[in-house]
Amino acid sequence: MDGILTALGSGLPLLLLHFAAASVLLGIGIFVHLAMTPFREMALVEGGNVAAATVLAGTSVALALPIAASLATSPLLIDILIWGAIGLIVQLLVFSAASLLLKDLRQRIERGDLAPAIVLVGWQLAFGCVNAAGLSL
Repeated sequence: MDGILTALGSGLPLLLLHFAAASVLLGIGIFVHLAMTPFREMALVEGGNVAAATVLAGTSVALALPIAASLATSPLLIDILIWGAIGLIVQLLVFSAASLLLKDLRQRIERGDLAPAIVLVGWQLAFGCVNAAGLSL
């Protein structure tokens, strides 16, 4: 029992520190995403726009993937922060590129059109998986 408590006493603070760092990175990523979207995503979500909610939820998961990969593969906080930030930048660039490829994205999301929202989320998740795999090497 003492061994378990000793391991918990040394491991739990590290777990909490890494979780907090990853959570801050994710929060920053979501904040940057909200700032760079061509539409007022939170206002649309609060107004019941399912397309905007789909994009925000999918983006949140896609942003979490590379952070989770860096968290799972690195024992060092600095590595988690550096590679997590790089993963976030890649994901935000994917969102920007995908937004350019989807015609009239802003107007369609504002109208509640789910088709471009689903495609956008699919692309983000696909690239998020590839991004996460690359970070876990």
